[in-house]
Amino acid sequence: MSTTPAKPVSNDLPPLTEANTVRWPASALTGAATRRLALPLGSLVLFLVLWQVVAASGAWSETLVPPPVKVWDAFIDVSTTHDGVRGYNGTYLIEHLGISLRRIAFGAGIGIVLGLVFGLVMGTVGWVRSLFEPWITFLRTLPPLAYFSLLIVWLGINEEPKITLLAVAAFPPVAVATTTAVAAAPRQLQEAARALGGSRRDVVKDVILPSALPEIFTGVRLSVGVAYSSLVAAELVNGLPGIGGMVKDAANYNNTPVVIVGIAAIGISGLVIDGLLLRLERTVVPWRGHA
Repeated sequence: MSTTPAKPVSNDLPPLTEANTVRWPASALTGAATRRLALPLGSLVLFLVLWQVVAASGAWSETLVPPPVKVWDAFIDVSTTHDGVRGYNGTYLIEHLGISLRRIAFGAGIGIVLGLVFGLVMGTVGWVRSLFEPWITFLRTLPPLAYFSLLIVWLGINEEPKITLLAVAAFPPVAVATTTAVAAAPRQLQEAARALGGSRRDVVKDVILPSALPEIFTGVRLSVGVAYSSLVAAELVNGLPGIGGMVKDAANYNNTPVVIVGIAAIGISGLVIDGLLLRLERTVVPWRGHA
């Protein structure tokens, strides 16, 4: 019985050329970009319409729910000089925001740097983690107002308690994230690096840190968010000029439009900073999300 030899099967893939390359139509790419822009704008328009409907219904007084036009007028007032008054309490809105951002930069910056150092040490040295982790967890569960009064007693009412509060608030998230990420670095890669003659410093620099960077960036973003949420608390006392101090002072006089303007300024600036951190993360950690 004769058999016909099987035809060999080639595993070679055809070369990647312009002819067999899949290309997305330019219209499809443009449509996706348009949807990404249209959805947030559409949700904003819907929110403004619902806000106007609620304000016009008369269910609540304008002191509680001012219409959007009054909030816009308040924005113009605090951003310009009107009737001889410069902004709010003699300071423009952008200046209030800039002063608060400077406080966050110093306070959160100190907390993030300390959190990175503590997290790296706790993730690599077991007894240090056992010693400090309960204290960091205890600090993480405390609301900022719980210890702000104590900071005022210790440090006075100037910039020191504000910066310290923001640093203390920003410290635990990045410390916990860094500790967890460093401790979870692949053991096989660490052992392979040591087997190839790498020192402890080389293992940390070339294996542990690259593996931990994605979660470290997540911890940094969380820390900045916590610092932002603590901003008004940090500026409760002697917070003017400052955006949180402006919100607190306007609330004392039931000036709801200015309160809403201040809240919007905090939220929008927070979105911008988080977007910048996310872009930085994609640049520094391009391997995130790739196996």
